[in-house]
Amino acid sequence: MRRITKRSAVMAAGIALTAGLAPLAVASPAHHQSTAPKPTVVLVHGAWSDSSSWGGVIKRLQHDGYTVDAAPLPLRGLARDAAYVSDYLKTISGPIILVGHSYGGSVITNAARGNTNVKGLVYIAAFAPDSGETASGLSAKFPGSHITDDPTAPVPTALNAVPFAQADGSTGIDLYLKADHYRDLFLDKSISDADVAALAAEQRPITAQALNEPSSAPAWKTIPSWYLVAGQDQAIPPAAERFMANRAHAHTVEVNAPHAAALTDPGAVTNLVEQAAAAH
Repeated sequence: MRRITKRSAVMAAGIALTAGLAPLAVASPAHHQSTAPKPTVVLVHGAWSDSSSWGGVIKRLQHDGYTVDAAPLPLRGLARDAAYVSDYLKTISGPIILVGHSYGGSVITNAARGNTNVKGLVYIAAFAPDSGETASGLSAKFPGSHITDDPTAPVPTALNAVPFAQADGSTGIDLYLKADHYRDLFLDKSISDADVAALAAEQRPITAQALNEPSSAPAWKTIPSWYLVAGQDQAIPPAAERFMANRAHAHTVEVNAPHAAALTDPGAVTNLVEQAAAAH
């Protein structure tokens, strides 16, 4: 009886040990998940806004485990802005998904060129210019923009021009979006009047030079791209957005959103960014 009891105890211990190791024994390479780090997402705002416009997108991306940087844009000139972002990107190690909204799309098109860490470009209702094109020219390429109702006017109807002294002594022109045009061009009825008024007051101006400065060779010719077309955009015509997305062979989605899609539809914007991140 003692021998039987002892043998039973050994068998029981062996069963327990085997049971403890079972999860390791049945692990299959087919269920292995990559431990590669997620890319850093760099968000570049456009004209008449700032980095806070990405707030809802940032919270979602961070919740999903992404490192997110919202690069502040000088809005002084395309070459200068692109050089600023290009230098910013060089401080980031590892893969990058670079995202631009509106004029920020022109900036990322130039800033990403030659940077092998940038694995994807994401355009959110943004300009994706080819060499020699300008933001102003692309906006006017198709009908539908409410920025001006008089193409011959020296200053677009929806904008205020404010002169300022530049470092070299010349006079520059800052363009501000008129407060009573802000909702029409950027937002929809989902944003309260109080929030629209606050956004209009907080806007950052862009120089006329930046909107009319020709782009250089585009990074979207060598880097995969994704594009969110804002179907209710009244700043950049949706037809222009579709044209640019198709030309860049971008993975494209269309959302029933106004120009500031990151504010009104942060979930859709986040989904597209994460699609780009998953593909790198």
